[in-house]
Amino acid sequence: MITYFNGAFMPKERVCLSPDDRGFLFGDGIYEVVASYGGTLFRMADHVARMRRGLREVRIDFPDVDGFGAVCARLIRENGLADKNATVYLQVTRGAAPRKHRFPAPPVPATVYACASEFQLHEAEQEKGIKVILVPDIRWTRCDIKCVALLPNVLAQQRAVDEGAAEALFVRDGAVMEGTHSGFAAVMKGELLTAPESNYILGSITREVTLALCEKEGVPVREFPVLEEHLREVDELMILGTTTEITPVVQVGEWRVGDGRPGPITRQLQKAFRRMVAELDAV
Repeated sequence: MITYFNGAFMPKERVCLSPDDRGFLFGDGIYEVVASYGGTLFRMADHVARMRRGLREVRIDFPDVDGFGAVCARLIRENGLADKNATVYLQVTRGAAPRKHRFPAPPVPATVYACASEFQLHEAEQEKGIKVILVPDIRWTRCDIKCVALLPNVLAQQRAVDEGAAEALFVRDGAVMEGTHSGFAAVMKGELLTAPESNYILGSITREVTLALCEKEGVPVREFPVLEEHLREVDELMILGTTTEITPVVQVGEWRVGDGRPGPITRQLQKAFRRMVAELDAV
């Protein structure tokens, strides 16, 4: 595998990370995951904008974010992924310095790493739907920053695996916010509901795409919290993400959503998403 590390392309086994790197010691860094369909990077500009914002929010000085598009494109080519579905992982940390909680003074160069790999759509999950569980949201209050410190997400996802579920949904103050690695939406009486953007959820690229598809498809949208106490009243549920795309949720814990099958609006949005991807491939 060819990776990108601190300005150079090299085999993954040659990457040497300092044990003093603040990403390793503190989770002090920002990341992105970009999808590539048939060699075309999906919404790259949006990912760059989100990474730039995240770096600004945590005060990591890295001025070369605009160059990530070229880095991602080359990684796709170098790894023979131009005709496949793939993802590129990008990470920027505050760099290597003696372990102190305060920022390094003087500042040190950021550590930059990127790698590409093939991903397979979970077609069975897309077709039949998935089971999710609900967990308390124990994350910090800046979930809008896509930082590498993901221990609460890891613990929640493992709990989902232990309970035979594909995803865990975080519940904060009685409202269902998002999943460990996905956005979340519900359908009630023909209207799509999703938590409004705030510091409690990530500004998901797939969520933005889905809302745009709703407008195009004539599906009403209301950005309003879905309360856990009203969850059994909804007609459809779905998760939204880079590698999950739009995946139906048919079971929450031990109870079924609706009739236990993916609903018509979820299906409509899935088809619209796949048409959009097919148009990318045709370019």
